[in-house]
Amino acid sequence: MELKDAVYSRRSIRVYDPEKSVDRDTVNAILAAAQMAPSWKNSQTPGYIVVESPEMKEKLLSALPAYNARTVSTAPVTVVMTSKKNRCGYERDGSFTTKKEDRWEMFDAGVACQTLCLAAWDLGLGTCIMGIYDEEKLPEVLEVPADRYVTAVVSLGYPAETPNAPRRRELSEKVRYV
Repeated sequence: MELKDAVYSRRSIRVYDPEKSVDRDTVNAILAAAQMAPSWKNSQTPGYIVVESPEMKEKLLSALPAYNARTVSTAPVTVVMTSKKNRCGYERDGSFTTKKEDRWEMFDAGVACQTLCLAAWDLGLGTCIMGIYDEEKLPEVLEVPADRYVTAVVSLGYPAETPNAPRRRELSEKVRYV
């Protein structure tokens, strides 16, 4: 698949084919692509917790609001993205590099997340990025190390739906040349 085709055709998938599982080699290929995403000073802060067991999935569902739990419940795999704390945006002495302070961490997480989604789409899998979850319960349930925090929950599987593209604003409304 050409990159342009992936960018223009990828959609958030909220219902997955219950008859199709996703093997670890495929998940690892997707995560290897995500790992290639650029990051602040090559800090490589994004990390991934792959939820595939039914028992862990039930625990994960308990930390999600109903609308996100519905999506995750049909996905054979869920990737919980994490970021390393106090690394992105910092100098070695612990001071901030810019006035953005640590806000660049979410940019790095977003770049890695989009790379993950496009890599999955290229392999025929759908994804849905979710940012609403119980921020205290989810890290506890997944035993996220204290030096990391959860940045997103991404469902992953073979689509059981083909959503239409949402309307986009005209490019002229979004761009200004100077």
